[in-house]
Amino acid sequence: MPTSLIFDATENDFSEKVLEASRQHPVLVDFWADWCPPCRVLTPVLEKVTQALNGKILLAKVEVDDNMHLAGRYQLRGFPTVILFVNGVETGRFSGARREPQVQEFISQHAPAALL
Repeated sequence: MPTSLIFDATENDFSEKVLEASRQHPVLVDFWADWCPPCRVLTPVLEKVTQALNGKILLAKVEVDDNMHLAGRYQLRGFPTVILFVNGVETGRFSGARREPQVQEFISQHAPAALL
């Protein structure tokens, strides 16, 4: 289980850190790449929203160049892509940079209990 609200995940620990952890708290997964400008815009937004929710949701960061099998497993077509997992299953996703209110709305639609 993750010991922090924001953590890195890889192909080797994705099942434990994301899928299993999502049975306790929703987990946003940020699939990003270093060469991707929208990824660098979105990361601080996701971190701010995660910290504001103070443990009600977790943020896993997956660098896609080092974890291509995960990108393939979830059929990612562009970056950044954010997938929300609740109880071990995907409940929603979006691609591209978003502003803070848009990320909060996404969470409220796909994991409303996290905002209570």
